[in-house]
Order: sequence, then structure tokens, then C-alpha cells
Amino acid sequence: MGSADGPKADETDGDTRKARDTAVSERRFRFLVAGYAVSSYGTFLNMVALNLFVYETTGRALAMGLFMAVRLASGFVAGLVVGGLLARFSAKSIMLWANVGQGAVMLVLILAPDGMLTGALMAVSVVIGACGTLFMVALRSSIPEMVGEDRRAWANSLSITGRSLAMVAGFASAGVVVSLVGYTAAFLVDMATFVACAVTVALLPIAGGKGAGGKEAGAEGSESSGGSGAGKDASAAKSGRRWRPVAFLALAAAPGMGLMVALRGVDAFGSSSHNAALPIYSTSLDASNPAVFVSAFWCVWALGNIGAQQVIQRYAQRTGRSVGALGFGYGTVVMSAAFIAAFAGFPLAVTAVIALIAGAADGLTEVAYTSHLQTLPATLRGHAFGLSATFENLGFGVGMILVAAALDRFSPLAVVGWSHGAAIVVAVVFLLRVAGVRRTERTGRAGLRKEEAVEGRPDRGDRDGAEVSGG
Repeated sequence: MGSADGPKADETDGDTRKARDTAVSERRFRFLVAGYAVSSYGTFLNMVALNLFVYETTGRALAMGLFMAVRLASGFVAGLVVGGLLARFSAKSIMLWANVGQGAVMLVLILAPDGMLTGALMAVSVVIGACGTLFMVALRSSIPEMVGEDRRAWANSLSITGRSLAMVAGFASAGVVVSLVGYTAAFLVDMATFVACAVTVALLPIAGGKGAGGKEAGAEGSESSGGSGAGKDASAAKSGRRWRPVAFLALAAAPGMGLMVALRGVDAFGSSSHNAALPIYSTSLDASNPAVFVSAFWCVWALGNIGAQQVIQRYAQRTGRSVGALGFGYGTVVMSAAFIAAFAGFPLAVTAVIALIAGAADGLTEVAYTSHLQTLPATLRGHAFGLSATFENLGFGVGMILVAAALDRFSPLAVVGWSHGAAIVVAVVFLLRVAGVRRTERTGRAGLRKEEAVEGRPDRGDRDGAEVSGG
């Protein structure tokens, strides 16, 4: 009797301990997301304030374009090297110093004399672009270690919700902050947000990066016959000498992963079109006050995004499942189609519904994409997220150049149509690829069950099938 009761008591204690650990990790992650949201507010605030300051300081629109180009190029380079950094350093240290670097460079800008403003602005664009990518990749690639594999969809949704709220607050308050208190005060607020996030990261125990990679590499080596290959990949990641092969190996680690990252880059290309076309389209609607439509559009978009995150969080809690690759493909199609329709000249009420749908679909694709990349082993995950960030910066940067040139000759609807149309085409190819892979897997499982039923020896696998067919 006593021995029968023992396992039940142990199981109860184990479940209680697991629930307590889960609650602690989730509470810590909420604090981290709060710090991330604060720094994201600073990021979106300085996107507006810095561009206005660059234009006012130089008097040239070309300078704003150069500032944005340098920022995107820095993010591009950071995406290439962040996988190697995560193999050498912990995710916590990368996130901490990314925020310290952004806060420090804002202080340099505040203290810079007039004769050094141009150089200070270029330094800001480099550091903000690179550190923003470093922080984002370190956070997303480490979420499975922070909250557990089964809670990554919830964690992704929560972080995206925080970022969306910060985007609305940053864009909405930037003009007010600059007009009421001036650029210096806006930069001080910006610096304070990065300091707040750095303090949050410093106070929390954050898993991921170097430690997670080493642990998982060892597990892989002991569990599979391909362990020597995994060990070589892990050692290459740790040494940082072969970051490019490891990064591309990450994309080949799962069927369709490379195409998924490529679709993300094309989607970023499409995003550049509606970002550039919105001010022009808004001016055509109300030339006296074009900012009203742009602000309203992004606020409604954010509401759709946040609403989608709430649905995804409840779905993950109820089913224990995350949104899969198909959700990413279908979400991209719906989102791109909605952005095209937003420029079709529908009444404002209809356009508001379209913006809501675009935001919801954007939120779905973000969670699905991030969750899918997080299924990779820790030794490859940082490289995959880094390469993804590189593709996204490349797509958005090239898109801004081509779209700016195209908008001089074509209507916003035409430009957004072919830009997001390209994303729809690639998304359809991706969906067909995923459907083909799943069909092959179902066929393979059905064949295996048939062989097991004929031979009654599931432990002999393919060899039994060959012998039956041969007989």
C-alpha cells in the first residue's frame, strides 16, 4: 500500500514543482517584455524624432534617406554576425549591451557640439541599427530556453503585443514630444527607455545563447547517429569561424525553412511599399492634414495586431499548440491582399476594416514565423534568426529604393500592388511546398503502418517492407 502511494505523491510533487517553475519563468518573461516594450517605445519615438532632426539639421531630404540606409545596413551586418556572437556569449549579455550601446550613443548625440552633429548622427544610425537587430535576435532565439518549448507561442505573442503597443505610443507621441519639449528632451526620453530596458535585463536571470547552445549540442550528439556532424556544427558555431555555413545549414535543417526565410524577405520588400506610399495616399485624401489618415491607419492596424495576439495566446493556452507554417503562409497572403486593398479608394469605414484585417494577419504571421524558427536546435537557432534579420533588412532597404523611384511615376495602388503581389506569389509557392511535404509525410506513415500490419514486426522497419515486396 505504501509503495503504491509513493509514486502518486512523487508525481504530485513533480507536477506542483513544474507548475511553480513555469509560473516563475512566465512572471520573469513578463517583466522582460515590459522592459522590451519601453525600449521599443524609444525606438519608434526616435524613428520620427531623428528623421525630423536630420532634415532640420541638414535641410536635405537626401540626408534622411542616407540616415535610414546606414541604419538598415548596420542591421544587415549585425544579422550576419549575431549567430556567432550567441555561440560565444550569453543572450543576456548581448541584450544588456545592446541597450547600453543605444543609450550611450543617444547621450553622445545630446552632448555633441554643432560642428560634430553630422558625425554623431551617423554614429547613432550605425549603433541603433546594429543593436536593435542584436537585441531582437537574442530575445527571439532564446525564448524556448526562457519559458519552455510548449510556451513559446504564448511568449512570442506577448512580446509582439508589447512591441505593437509601443509602436502606437511612439508614433503617436513623437510629434507632440518634439513640438512641446524639443529634440533634446525627446532624445533624453529615448535614452531613458534604453536604460530602463538594460536595468530590466540586468536584474533578470535570462537563459539562452552560449550556455543553451553547448547544452543542446551535447544532447544531440548523444541521441543521434549524426551526433558527430552536430558536434562539428556546434564547435563551428562556438568558434565563430564558420558562421556563414552554419547560418545556411540552419535554413536546410527543416523542409521549407529556406523558402520561409526568403518569403519573409519578400514580405519586408512589400512592407516598404505601403510604408512609403501611405503618406502620398494620405495627402491625396486630405492635403491640408495628411498625418490624420496615416496615424488612424496605424492605430487601427495595431488594434488588429493586438487582437490577434490575444486570440493566439488563448489558443495556445487551450490547445498547447502553436501556429504552424501554414498559418504563416496564409497570413502573408491575407496581409498582403489587405494592404493592396487599403489603397484601392474604398470608403474610410471599409478601409478601417481592411487595416484591422491587415494588422491581425500581420500578428499571425509574426507569431507563426518566430515560433517555427524556434523549433530549430539552439546551436542553429541564433544563426537562423540572424540570417532572417539580414534578409528582412535587405528586402526592406532595396524596397525603399525601388519603391521611392516607382512612386514618382506610378500610383500608390500600382506600386503596392506589384510589391505585395510578389509576396503573395512566393507565399503560394511556400504553401504548395508545405502541403507537398505534409502529403509525403502522411504517405510515409501510411506505408509504414501497412508494412507493420503485414509483417507484425514494427521493429524491423524498411527492411521488412523490402522483403515483402520482393517476395
